[in-house]
This record gives sequence, C-alpha cells and structure tokens, in this order.
Amino acid sequence: QVQLVESGGGLVQPGGSLRLSCAASGSMFRIDVMGWYRQAPAKQRELLAGVRSDGYTDYADSVKGRFTISRDNAKNTVYLQMNSLKTEDTAVYYCYILHAGAVSWGQGTQVTVSS
Repeated sequence: QVQLVESGGGLVQPGGSLRLSCAASGSMFRIDVMGWYRQAPAKQRELLAGVRSDGYTDYADSVKGRFTISRDNAKNTVYLQMNSLKTEDTAVYYCYILHAGAVSWGQGTQVTVSS
C-alpha cells in the first residue's frame, strides 16, 4: 500500500509564495511520474505539473513561469514551489504518483490566496 503525505499549504497574500511537499511511502517498485493537481470550489480538477523520473517537467499554462515542480528521488518526495500567487490559485492541491501502471493520490492540502 502506498501513502502520500502532503504539507505546506496555508493562507498567503496575493503575490506571495508557498512551497508544497509530498512524500510517498510504502510498496513502490518505482515511481515514474510525480505531480500535482488542484481543485477549486465548483471547478473541475486541474492538472498543474508533472515531473518524470528522468527530470522532464511539464506545466499547465495557468501556472507556467510561476510554479516550479521538482523531486527528490532518494526521498520519494515531490515539491511544488508556487510564486506570484493569485487569488484564483485558491484550491485544494493534491499530489499524485504513477508507479508501475498504478496511480496513488494524496489527501490534499488547502491553499488560500487572499488579502
């Protein structure tokens, strides 16, 4: 069984920064992709960013240039550095991993951007 534990959410003012972390543990042969989604109230879940085991990264247009994804393979941890936050970034942020054809999700962490 795989567990993902997220941390780093909270309340921040517009223009501020937050760093989310997500640590994976449990039975994983290998982790192919690590990434982040978010879901805002009354909106569909939005794929934000992903990073492959070879370091290749991809971003949604809505966060490109403001968010940076990275991973520490030794720690099975993925990070999301979020800069220049906007009120529309307010959402619950979920991490996920793709491992040997399976998908596992974190429990979500709330990010609120408000003055």
